[in-house]
Amino acid sequence: METLKFRIFLVTVLFSSVFVNAQTANRQSAFSKSYEFENASNYSSAIKEVKNVYDADDYFCNVRLGWLYYLTKNYTESIKYYDKAISLKPYAVEARFGCIKPLSAAENWEKVKAHYLQILKIDPQNTTANYWLGVIYYNRKEYGSAANLFGKVINLYPLDYDSVIMLAWTKLNLGKMGDAKVLFNHALTIRPNDSSALSGLKMIK
Repeated sequence: METLKFRIFLVTVLFSSVFVNAQTANRQSAFSKSYEFENASNYSSAIKEVKNVYDADDYFCNVRLGWLYYLTKNYTESIKYYDKAISLKPYAVEARFGCIKPLSAAENWEKVKAHYLQILKIDPQNTTANYWLGVIYYNRKEYGSAANLFGKVINLYPLDYDSVIMLAWTKLNLGKMGDAKVLFNHALTIRPNDSSALSGLKMIK
């Protein structure tokens, strides 16, 4: 009896292994064809290939469809699949960054902001999230919050021009002219004759 049970168990395991391997092979083949269609800008066919092997619980399929629908400018469908991917792997920041693209295209800035804030909860030192959330605050004239975020990036990458110039303008808008002057000059060291830095310095003189 024990021998029979073992044989049944072994057959079940082998069958499951064959099934999983077949699924993996099918997905790999579908993704390979999908990439080829994407490279040819044939997005509808690229989507079809992924949908042929789509599993709602498959993170990779959902991220892939989110990206492809974004390329077709179908932002509603893109967000739907990215949201599904996020629900499957809530600590994976790549799906959140992916979702920010269609949300930005749809100008849904509150949800964009919410995703950046969540990314920073997961990865506080993420320079991309810190920078772009800083830009959102800057555009809303929330200069104190913007300065903190740009400052974090500069602490990690002191020669990052984009963060330096943004912090310089932020400091100028906060009325901190001394700090702004130092930062504008720092920007000129990174990028000589930079028009933005030169314009900022003229406003201080």
